[in-house]
Amino acid sequence: MDLNSKLLDFIEHSPTAFHAAANIAAALTANGYHELLETEVWTVSPGDRVFIRRNGSSIIALRIPERPPVGFLLAAAHADSPSLRLKETAPLPPLDSYIRLNVEKYGGMLCAPWLDRPLSIAGRVAVRGGRGVELRLVDLVRPVALIPNLAIHMDRSANEGKSYEAHVDMLPLFSQAGGRSLDALLAESLGVREEDILSRELQLYPFGRGMLWGADEEFLSAPRLDDLQGVYGCLEGFLAAEGSASLTGLCVFDNEEVGNGTRQGADSTFLSDVLRRVCFALGMDESAYLRCVANSFLLSADNAHAVHPNHSEHADRADRPVLNGGVVLKYNANRHYTTDSVSAALFSELCGRIGVPVQRYTNRADIRGGWTLGHVSLSHVSLDTADIGLPQLAMHSCYETAGAKDTQYLVRVVRELFSRTLRKTPEGFSLL
Repeated sequence: MDLNSKLLDFIEHSPTAFHAAANIAAALTANGYHELLETEVWTVSPGDRVFIRRNGSSIIALRIPERPPVGFLLAAAHADSPSLRLKETAPLPPLDSYIRLNVEKYGGMLCAPWLDRPLSIAGRVAVRGGRGVELRLVDLVRPVALIPNLAIHMDRSANEGKSYEAHVDMLPLFSQAGGRSLDALLAESLGVREEDILSRELQLYPFGRGMLWGADEEFLSAPRLDDLQGVYGCLEGFLAAEGSASLTGLCVFDNEEVGNGTRQGADSTFLSDVLRRVCFALGMDESAYLRCVANSFLLSADNAHAVHPNHSEHADRADRPVLNGGVVLKYNANRHYTTDSVSAALFSELCGRIGVPVQRYTNRADIRGGWTLGHVSLSHVSLDTADIGLPQLAMHSCYETAGAKDTQYLVRVVRELFSRTLRKTPEGFSLL
């Protein structure tokens, strides 16, 4: 349970992918890692521990072995979650004395849970500084907005099904006319003048801390469990690992919820750029790099759907993950998930060695499933990959539920992965 308390702390202080990356960087630095900048020449040596950020919202950490690496062992997750993003002209003109925020949906979000809930604002702001433009993280850390429901008296069909028009139903109430502006709150939080704010990347988030609950505190509910539970589990496992003859890496990407197709997303050159530059800095050539790629494995960690207690009919007849039942291997015949017989065997072998239970997920055959970052990253670095996740309820709600035991299961299997060395042969593989 102490691990989950730390997870809830991490989630509370990571309202955006920018904040999550900053918190990961702080944890890495505290554990002896140092940052490499993409704009500078890289000097690395055997045994180094390094991390690289792109856009301030994606981060890759690498632990370099003492000898030339025999391959790569990687775990990847994403730090963004479905949300309401503020448009650049966020405050709308007054209407009936109300000031509302101009927003649009980011990702495939469930709308209803966002209503009647205190919301805060966080993100990144560009401000004019003494030497040019400075990028600052901001978190107002208090409720400043709310999206009110329409009373049942005015919408008698509200409980019979509801569709939401984002430009009408999802506009947050921010203040009354004549109150302090959004820029005034941002400037106060950042300690700058309003006129020095040049641009913003802001989003709303549910204000308040997640919690453990249930008869034995067996359940965990919080915002952004998809995928900060995966991020945190991979981070803890990575930091706790004993080392490997493989080059081990933690990869946390932004923009998975909108398709990964940004310079900091999994469908970018970020991972291949980093791996190549580190290998070349170690004195390896392209052929040696490609040999490492061929002897590598990636865990793509993004949460999975648990069987719903009230709607079990939406699950497959046989593959029915439950909360606290263990890490989930995800399969899809159309390859939206990357798991195949090789990667499933490798992952199952890892879990079996340390007694971590494995569950399996496939979407019901007549329901189109989702996908995550694993299959798109393979177009840039071709690795054997398994898609995994922790079972959860209400995925893409602003407040999701998972199993308290499952966080520890993920930490243990990631630690086991990064403490081993993978060696492939034409007949199979070994984990030393």
